Amino acid sequence: MTGPIFSIKAITYNLQSMLGLTTSFSQNRNVGSHKEYKMKHLVYLGLLFLSFNLLADSNRWQGQPFAKFSLQDQTGKVRANKDFTGKWLVIYFYPKDRTPGCTAEAKNFVTDYASYQSLNVEIVGVSYDDAESHLDFYNTYEMKFTLLADVDHSLSKAMDVDRFLPWPHPSRQTFIVNPDGVIAKHYKDVDPDTHSAILLKDLKKLKDLKKLQRKKG
Repeated sequence: MTGPIFSIKAITYNLQSMLGLTTSFSQNRNVGSHKEYKMKHLVYLGLLFLSFNLLADSNRWQGQPFAKFSLQDQTGKVRANKDFTGKWLVIYFYPKDRTPGCTAEAKNFVTDYASYQSLNVEIVGVSYDDAESHLDFYNTYEMKFTLLADVDHSLSKAMDVDRFLPWPHPSRQTFIVNPDGVIAKHYKDVDPDTHSAILLKDLKKLKDLKKLQRKKG
């Protein structure tokens, strides 16, 4: 299992630096009044608490098997976990076909698809849209990867990405799954414009780590 991108030590230091808390009040009178300094400490503790919760939630999936699924792809063919055995997977959940953020994310995957293939990585997109909608989305942007129709929300619920507001949809989250079907990394907060580039960097690191572990084993 790999560690988080941002360590607890790094988060702590960055928050302290941002709020000017890297020195004590007695060491640095420029921080302001004692009342102001105490207020900054309260803000710091609140941000620290939120950061740790986010980190813990993101890491809770690492090392867990990805949920079993049996869903139609864009052609209507039923796809299951066994169809991807032995390959690294990027399984990304997105809110809806053809919406701006989802289109940007998909187009970046299309652009970078050759790089994923060179790493022996398959991409699988998942939303609540049906197979017909997926096929239209797939053809419009000349996709070469699988889109799964989670019309009954079963997979989204199993992976805890289903949301109800402002409309029922899977939240934008991604899972890297290793060839054994185990989650190697989870991304809870995804920027559709930069996500693919980040994934490729992380995949290279994860695959290098896997090779190193095999050599040691």
